[in-house]
Amino acid sequence: MPIPAAADVGRASTPERILEAAAEEFARYGLAGARVDRIAEGASANKQRIYAYFGGKEALFDQVVSARILDLLDAVPFTADDLPGYAVRLFDFTVGHPELVRLLLWHTLERPGALGALERSVTSSAAKVEALRDVQARHPERIDGTVPADRLLGQVLAVVHGSVLTVGGILAAPEGTEAADDVRADVRRAVTRIVAPAASV
Repeated sequence: MPIPAAADVGRASTPERILEAAAEEFARYGLAGARVDRIAEGASANKQRIYAYFGGKEALFDQVVSARILDLLDAVPFTADDLPGYAVRLFDFTVGHPELVRLLLWHTLERPGALGALERSVTSSAAKVEALRDVQARHPERIDGTVPADRLLGQVLAVVHGSVLTVGGILAAPEGTEAADDVRADVRRAVTRIVAPAASV
């Protein structure tokens, strides 16, 4: 997400401005390369305010990534009875927001293990797992009920995130749109196979 324009700075609270500026800084430079003074400048805030609101740079990094996970979960409607459709929508949203991919990659590299804890702390993830578990119980002929719902959802997300990484260089090329369409179709096929009952595969 972009840093608010100068005219909008007064309308956003200081913590919101800090999170926006930090998201751009961390997406570009990662945790090690990010500089708190640049974040403060971008947020029109002083460094002391950043430390007062968020603690150290690592805590701010975690907060930024957690907020972006929430943005992702809230922006893409979840349909437990149509996981291939959900996967395609998630793929499209993520490809359209490359800064999110960069943030998650930096976080995985520089804060190993912390991302899983952040994802588990997001309450909407639990709601998705519960909805998926309900569909597994009611429609075993349509979706694999032998795989625990949390693991099945994790496999779907892994397909999406892994596929997004393959698109990274493709989108900048002239044939980018067509190539992305091919990967999107691959996502739908892969997820359809993952969620199909074992007897039908």
